Amino acid sequence: MPMAAASVRECASPFARRVPTLVFGWGNPSRGDDALGPLFVERIAAFALPGVETLQDYQLQIEHALDLAGRRRILFVDAGATTPPPFTISRLALPDEPSAQIFSHALSPLGLLHTFTTFYDAPPPPAFLLEIRGENFALGAPLSAAAQRHLAAALSWAEKWLK
Repeated sequence: MPMAAASVRECASPFARRVPTLVFGWGNPSRGDDALGPLFVERIAAFALPGVETLQDYQLQIEHALDLAGRRRILFVDAGATTPPPFTISRLALPDEPSAQIFSHALSPLGLLHTFTTFYDAPPPPAFLLEIRGENFALGAPLSAAAQRHLAAALSWAEKWLK
């Protein structure tokens, strides 16, 4: 007897019990201050805050839309070369008319939220973007002194926000 195909919503039901908050940082640790996203995530993970899960990668991928399912909120974390120091935080909102371009090697947080909406046919969880000011993104460079200060300030803010 053939099995009926499950809907996306039925397939997503196991995600309903996921940890409510996802902190997702990305960047290339080999490129100086581009390591801010992954370093932030490592330090948040060390806090072992209840209800908080962490994830890091070199870049956002369309597959990461699956990691957003079943969450109450998402904190995206990246380094920004033009971000006012020490960091900025903004709430992400999809436009009424999505114009997010999705490329396999250049996906923005809004593009990922759009992918989630398309795949699940539902609005994404509330999402925020924390951009930490970086100064030096040269290949092989260490984390700059300024980026270390900016990271400390962002971690201080996030520890309160995440509790």
